[in-house]
Amino acid sequence: MSKGEATRERILDRAFLLAGRDGLQGLTIGALAFELRLSKSGLFSHFGSKEELQVAVLDVASSRFTERVLLPAFKAPRGLPRLERIFEQWIEWMTDSRMPGGCIFQQANAELDDRQGRPHDVLLEQQKNLVEALARTVQLAIAEGHLSKHTDPRQVAFELEGIMMTMNVYLRLLKDRKAVDRARVAFKRLVQSNTP
Repeated sequence: MSKGEATRERILDRAFLLAGRDGLQGLTIGALAFELRLSKSGLFSHFGSKEELQVAVLDVASSRFTERVLLPAFKAPRGLPRLERIFEQWIEWMTDSRMPGGCIFQQANAELDDRQGRPHDVLLEQQKNLVEALARTVQLAIAEGHLSKHTDPRQVAFELEGIMMTMNVYLRLLKDRKAVDRARVAFKRLVQSNTP
């Protein structure tokens, strides 16, 4: 890895954490340069604009989510075990103490849902890909006979994302110590409601 690549990686590591805490809009070249003790022009040369920095951070977040949530889950047997593994890995992602600001996607969804531009478009594509991955996993659970043939894969994906978003509110805003337990109960009910 070249020095420039190492510097860019260090910048993105820090930007990922700051965006989780302060949001993508709160992520500025100046603040990031100050945090990393780099010049603004030096940092700017790696990205060219705040928008490109935001896109790069979303790309890093998506890669890390895939590595930490989806890939380990895809090693589980097809069907319900895989869906359960996604759910548990996702909880680990959202409760990871190394991400003091919490899940960057929760921040980004709220910030970018009504905006225009590349960060919005990148986030939209990432969210569509997640929904597709969840729906495919549910479809496999149906094919394996773990879930009813009448199960709507997109509805289960919708409800699963709803559980995770609600858990985030209970964890971060309400400081509910039982938030993860409540999420697990909700997931269990979701699965049971679709069991053959």
